[in-house]
Amino acid sequence: MKIAYKLTCISAFLLIMSCGSDSDDKGNTSGFTTTPKATTLLFPTNNAECNEGTIISDSLSSVEFSWKAAQDTDSYEINIKNLATGNTTKKTVSTTTEIITIDRGTPYEWFVISKASGTTETATSAVWKFYNQGVGIENYAPFPAEAASPARGTTIESTTTVSLKWSGADVDDDIVEYEIFFGTTNNPTTSIGTTTNITIDVTVTANTVYYWKVITKDSQNNKSTSEIFEFKVE
Repeated sequence: MKIAYKLTCISAFLLIMSCGSDSDDKGNTSGFTTTPKATTLLFPTNNAECNEGTIISDSLSSVEFSWKAAQDTDSYEINIKNLATGNTTKKTVSTTTEIITIDRGTPYEWFVISKASGTTETATSAVWKFYNQGVGIENYAPFPAEAASPARGTTIESTTTVSLKWSGADVDDDIVEYEIFFGTTNNPTTSIGTTTNITIDVTVTANTVYYWKVITKDSQNNKSTSEIFEFKVE
């Protein structure tokens, strides 16, 4: 009888431990968070003029930014960069729209970061550019060019020639040429020529850091200057 009693107690103890283990497993499972997915931007439209919004003054207007709901996401960080000043505005919201006051007659780029509680992982949307409509502007300056290759901060193998490549865009679609500045100082002032292409070859030497920028000009002689890009040759 004593042996049977001991076996019964052991069985009951194991059953309790088993239930506790199941509970812990379920708790861990319910605490798991899936990585949020990237959203798709809707408005303002990419590479276009934004003429929708509420005019506040000659210099300011409020624009409603919108994007699609993303899977496994419970908040969004909207990032808006003024391409004329380089200033960035960030705001975290739980909705898929947000009204933000921005400068008129100014180029911007924007993107949205998807976030979820319980994880530090995020997902970033595509980056779009637009011009916020200004007073009496009939022709907009081109958007600042973006480096395509070499990517900013890249280190490339030793070589004597590098092809600089970039991308350009304009609301009015009237870009006529690009002027490229290239050198070893962090604000290159030496022009290596103009081109209607989006690539140009440059001569380089080993163990050197190079800097370059692009000035884009349209048919109305409007101009924009890119950020300064850099790369290193081993």
